[in-house]
Amino acid sequence: MKRKNLIAAFAFTAIVALAPALAQTRPAPTPPAAAPAGGPIPDSRIAVIYSAEFTAEKTGIAKFGVLVNALNKEFEPRKKEIEALQQKAQQLNDEIEKTRNLADPKQLQVKTDQLDQLKKDLQRKSEDAQAAVDKRQQEILQPLQDDIGKALEVYARAHGINVVIDVSRVPVVYAADSLDITRAFIDEFNSKNPVTTQATPR
Repeated sequence: MKRKNLIAAFAFTAIVALAPALAQTRPAPTPPAAAPAGGPIPDSRIAVIYSAEFTAEKTGIAKFGVLVNALNKEFEPRKKEIEALQQKAQQLNDEIEKTRNLADPKQLQVKTDQLDQLKKDLQRKSEDAQAAVDKRQQEILQPLQDDIGKALEVYARAHGINVVIDVSRVPVVYAADSLDITRAFIDEFNSKNPVTTQATPR
């Protein structure tokens, strides 16, 4: 995904785990009575899905893109502030290096102290921004994550699927293309959950 966003600009690492409800831990069901030897084998249908595709900019779940854009816009002022501090620190560092052998030692020390303070301010502001983005991201993406999990369970039941394996999270040696429901599920979710002005977070 080539989206130039706030998270990338801050060098933040954010992993959005879109875990389907089917993958959540559930109480173990009461075991059925043992079938007699040679009894019927349960009929099972397995499908695979690639949840990483949910976040694709043009082909993924549309609401995700709307929420990410809103998050970027919300934190744009902080992004610009940090970029300005980075630029100021770089300029001061370059000035110190160019005049290291020529400048008065006292003046050089003053600039060095200023650079150290800039670096501390930059680190603190970056850490504060990281925490704020993580918190806000959780707030606005969790409802969508829940909706996706519920929709996937409904989709599986409607198509007679007993097990859905998220290949983006669980290693699978081989799965036939016919088992992949990613595209079909995304298309159905987008059609039932069109993007509107109400999709933006409050």
